Amino acid sequence: MSTGAAEGHVLAIDQGTTSTRALVVDLGGRVVTTAQVEHRQHFPRPGWVEHDPDEIWANTRQVIAEALGAAGLVPGALAAVGVTNQRETVVVWDRRTGRPVHRAIVWQDTRTEDLCRELGGPDGADRYRKRTGLPLSTYVSAPKIRWILDHVGGARAAAERGELAAGTIDSWLVWNLTGGAGHGVHRTDVTNASRTLLMDLATTRWDAAIAGELGVPTAMLPEIRPSIGAFGRGHRDGPIPGVPIMGVLGDQQAALFGQTRFAAGEAKNTYGTGSFVLLNTGAEPVASEHGLITTVAYQRSGHAPVYALEGSIAVTGALVQWLRDNLGIIERAADVEELAGAVEDNGGVYIVPAFSGLFAPHWRPDARGTIVGLTRYADRRHLARAALEAAALQTCEVLDAMRSDTGMRLRELQVDGGMAANDLFLRIQADHLGLPVVRPENVETTAMGAAYAAGLAAGAWPDLDTLRGHWRTGARFLPEKDERWRRGRRRAWQEAVSRSLNWTGE
Repeated sequence: MSTGAAEGHVLAIDQGTTSTRALVVDLGGRVVTTAQVEHRQHFPRPGWVEHDPDEIWANTRQVIAEALGAAGLVPGALAAVGVTNQRETVVVWDRRTGRPVHRAIVWQDTRTEDLCRELGGPDGADRYRKRTGLPLSTYVSAPKIRWILDHVGGARAAAERGELAAGTIDSWLVWNLTGGAGHGVHRTDVTNASRTLLMDLATTRWDAAIAGELGVPTAMLPEIRPSIGAFGRGHRDGPIPGVPIMGVLGDQQAALFGQTRFAAGEAKNTYGTGSFVLLNTGAEPVASEHGLITTVAYQRSGHAPVYALEGSIAVTGALVQWLRDNLGIIERAADVEELAGAVEDNGGVYIVPAFSGLFAPHWRPDARGTIVGLTRYADRRHLARAALEAAALQTCEVLDAMRSDTGMRLRELQVDGGMAANDLFLRIQADHLGLPVVRPENVETTAMGAAYAAGLAAGAWPDLDTLRGHWRTGARFLPEKDERWRRGRRRAWQEAVSRSLNWTGE
């Protein structure tokens, strides 16, 4: 392994649901610089969520330039580039022009609800679960691709002629970074492919039979590669000329990798727009009977895949944003901690934030946001407290399902993401779980996962143990409530969830 100056840093591109970031990381696992730009959220109809792929690509170029400039580095000083991305979000573009044929359809989007019901037939959401680990739902990528082909004029015919490419955001970025129209390589990794409903979990290859039944031509799809390995080099006219792209991971798998949860039985939760609990299950995929997703955690080139169970929660941090933007009861998202901390409990108020239906472990697209338990006693402080409790209680549901599926019992839960900066929230989470909740010293775990993957593949770090050595505890929160208290809160939450079901949203 060379340790020359030209290999002293790794660049991580973190393309998320609300923004795109670039981080420069040194070989000690420290963040040197970071740059971030938000992109616009498009809501053309109720339940529809879209992004502009061209805006995301422009922002990616911008943050790369800003991060490298702030670090005083040129691209040639990089050992490698890693990419992590919002998952399930779909882009379809013209291979000849490089232009998207439609805005990206975001993972939160529910427009394919009727299509999913039609495609499921008598088997319903479980039609492809055995092969793919996923429910047939609005969450996954394939129905979104099908929707674009069905609703954009000429798209299906162009796709069948091989003129269109489809992929998740990582594929869009890799294609553009390596040259775009005329030059770009169309590739994805196993973690992102495992979120499409089109990849066989056992073989980690596209399942042509499923693609045919869902109406997605396989010629549109990218080549699947291990997460930790070569994807291509930056084009000479792009923002990372000549630099190898050596790691690609979906954002939640990147957070698991960045938290260095490399052993079976280790788990993390990332609190972002939604929340995503991943439990490393080791070398064999575990089929869930309790509403979880079976997914690929990561794969190193030349090694077998590592699998995980995942509980995907649609709305956690977005509920705090709703309090700020829609209700106006806080000015900044960070204000929720002080407001919620002004009361001892939620005053009997529960919020079920089913703005886009409920994801794991319920998978109920008919659910809608619900507030229950209101009395004249309740005020905005209790709503703020209830918002934090909603994130904690949804996490408890997912971890209960994981214990039921695997028999594994966590000793503690590693956490990251925006809400993990909220000490009050993490105390609430520990109380509801009855487990220690641990926040790392470096909370940039998603971007760090992409950096670690790329640097490991490039030889900047020799092995997984070295990466574990970079992880340090930042804060540890211990439960203070007893089991009787927890059981009472769970019963109330379950009742609140039952009141959110069977709405059409019309």
